[in-house]
Amino acid sequence: MNIKDVVASVAGEIEIFQQRYKVVLQGQNTLVDKVTRYVLKQQGKQIRPAMVLLAAQLCGGVNESSYRAAIMVELLHSATLIHDDVVDGAEMRRGLASINALWKNKISVLIGDYLLSKGLLYSLEYKDYGFLHMVSEAVRRMSEGEIFQIQKTRSLDISEADYLSVIADKTASLISSACAMGAMSATTDEVRIAALKSYGEYLGLAFQIRDDLLDYTGDSKKTGKQMGIDIKDKKITLPLIYALLHAPVAEQKMIRSILKSSRKRAVKSGEVIAFVTGKGGLVYAAEVAEGFAAKAVASISSFPESAAKTSLLRLVDFVMKREY
Repeated sequence: MNIKDVVASVAGEIEIFQQRYKVVLQGQNTLVDKVTRYVLKQQGKQIRPAMVLLAAQLCGGVNESSYRAAIMVELLHSATLIHDDVVDGAEMRRGLASINALWKNKISVLIGDYLLSKGLLYSLEYKDYGFLHMVSEAVRRMSEGEIFQIQKTRSLDISEADYLSVIADKTASLISSACAMGAMSATTDEVRIAALKSYGEYLGLAFQIRDDLLDYTGDSKKTGKQMGIDIKDKKITLPLIYALLHAPVAEQKMIRSILKSSRKRAVKSGEVIAFVTGKGGLVYAAEVAEGFAAKAVASISSFPESAAKTSLLRLVDFVMKREY
């Protein structure tokens, strides 16, 4: 199963979205236009705009407002990825050189700001104030989550509750907003909007935990990321948090000494992976992800059967089984 099969019920709508997104991205400055064309080349699976459209379809049907919501979500997502690459010093994004690798940090930050401002102005142009509130709240949560993660990474002191708070803000907030905005574009029913918002929040949590698991178990040819890259970047995720919590003090100290040293992290990430695997960290994280996936499914259980509902349920299955 691939993502195109999962979102097939809105395939035509996704094509319309893509055409309109290209138009919105165009800039008058030649450098801006050049970089934004490259941003389009980097586009991934575009799950978030697809979720906007599926949520709208589930709540009454895709309309002009739905396309605007999808465009706003993708503008924000692209902006945050560019900023993330600057923060992380990443040189690759989806198998291509990152924006900061090609145009350096100053241009990257400004392009990210440009995309964010495009989204905000776009919402004001059409008086989509509900969408503006939703994306502004997502930006706040994503920023706070990133700062909190940096703070905790420096001290190597992060609990499971801290980790879940970080991924809820950094990842689940935008997925949750995408689903809620899709619902808002098609209905005023607050119960339905809240249900889709919950679906997105739980799916986002499951998605990020699965993504963190792939750092330990994934095929780098499929994921586009080197195995163990989170360890080398000193990112402490749920499998490692669990393993440290259930290890003797001596082993904890040994692993923490590796994490504190960039030289050790570069050459001993395999030892950390073996440690996490041996302590059951991977199994535990997978169980937590399954729990959130089940909550996502339950969130939309009251909706009548439809092609859109089937796609959203398949999306949960796709997230839990994905290898890239």
